[in-house]
Amino acid sequence: MPLPFPSRAVPAVLTGAVALLLAACAPSVAAGTAARPQTPSVPASATAAPPAASAAYSSAPGASPAVTPAVTPAVVVPSASQPVGPGAGVPTQASTLSIPSAGISGLRVMPYEGTTDDVPGTRIQDLGVAASPYGKLGGVGPGQVGNFLITAHRLSAGGPLRDLPSVDKGDTVLVTLGKVEYTYEIVATRKTSFRSERSLGEQRAAVPGAPGAAPTQAMITISTCATPEDHAEGNFWSDAQGNPEHRIDKIGVLRKTSAASPAS
Repeated sequence: MPLPFPSRAVPAVLTGAVALLLAACAPSVAAGTAARPQTPSVPASATAAPPAASAAYSSAPGASPAVTPAVTPAVVVPSASQPVGPGAGVPTQASTLSIPSAGISGLRVMPYEGTTDDVPGTRIQDLGVAASPYGKLGGVGPGQVGNFLITAHRLSAGGPLRDLPSVDKGDTVLVTLGKVEYTYEIVATRKTSFRSERSLGEQRAAVPGAPGAAPTQAMITISTCATPEDHAEGNFWSDAQGNPEHRIDKIGVLRKTSAASPAS
């Protein structure tokens, strides 16, 4: 039986049908391609390891740190209740601070979660003792890798750190926690401005003076107010807690860890 249309018309009809089918699928294909997430290129700098550095300081206020090899202290293994080293736990126990060259002996240091000279820290200092912040915006505990921060009053509440400005490079700082004594050596003096976020960041950094640097050794920052110095320069600014603009910071590096003497 003959076809109702010429046989050569069949390919044309099929071709047209296929074209219509492809046209109908094209939007969904394009949409699928557009919806597929693209993998962003990552610059090499974003995957580079953070710098591992420890800081050497000059005794001049505000001096910029330079990279120097880390100091490896002599270590005596403490009791299980005394955390040391990075990630060893929060410093929940009080310690004591002694600085022979400044006549400071057995000053109680109370740890708290916070940052230097905030409201909770100031309340601790008002009791005549020292405060030591830890946590996200604070420091670490005695002997731990990072920045062990200590703040106390110089003029009020008995002025426990009244003679801190006289502490010099090379002086010894002793911190006792339970049955362990940590010996730090002062390596620099810094000046912190409470009106400068950059300056505060340098004070509170894991490597003092070098925000963003990875700590490789245990360090200490002992800080008190520079009220007499500010007032002598005509600067009477203070914050809500009565802190003057500037703080005097003494920076130290852990040199030795040993068993505390019975008298400590």
